[in-house]
Amino acid sequence: MIIPGDLSGSPDDFVSVVVFIDNAYLLRLRNYLFKEGLKYSIKKFVFNLAQKNSCYVEKIFFYDAPPFQSQSPTEDERKKKESYDKFISYLRKEGIDIREGRTQRLKIGDKFVFRQKGVDMLLGIDMVGIEKDFPSIKEVVLLSGDSDFVPVVEKLKKQEITVMLWTYFEKKRASPFSKSNKLVDSVGNYIKITKEDFETARLK
Repeated sequence: MIIPGDLSGSPDDFVSVVVFIDNAYLLRLRNYLFKEGLKYSIKKFVFNLAQKNSCYVEKIFFYDAPPFQSQSPTEDERKKKESYDKFISYLRKEGIDIREGRTQRLKIGDKFVFRQKGVDMLLGIDMVGIEKDFPSIKEVVLLSGDSDFVPVVEKLKKQEITVMLWTYFEKKRASPFSKSNKLVDSVGNYIKITKEDFETARLK
């Protein structure tokens, strides 16, 4: 079991949750808020948010895709894969479950575009399977901003499982994080992630 430390309230005041992290979204958010980059502990980041919102964390699931590797990987591709593998190994040692899709490379015009495949589907499958895998859990956390997860949220409602959304949005229309009303409106409640939430998990 993974639980936040230094609880200030009675254990009876805390609800047990399983956390599902869409890392493509989390990485995009970190890069948006910290243009200069930021090294932080994902586990501490989750614990801090959980504690602020009176939650025990039973398990963290982390969804991502390894960087693209061609049949004869270039030096740059090898370095990216080595860095990714090191990062994933660290998360596993932290007790975080890793679920991986794949990265697809598409050529559009004169440029290559890289897209994750199968990651959202894995996350959705795991979420709707929560009743079987964690029968005592009645609330889950989704860290994302993707409205494609609305059907998953609706499915969990039928299983009488509440979804708490951890997300970020801005009112500016030009913002890459403009509010996704569909996802926010579909959940039981939501928490807006702040820059300070990342700061408190900064690695020294």
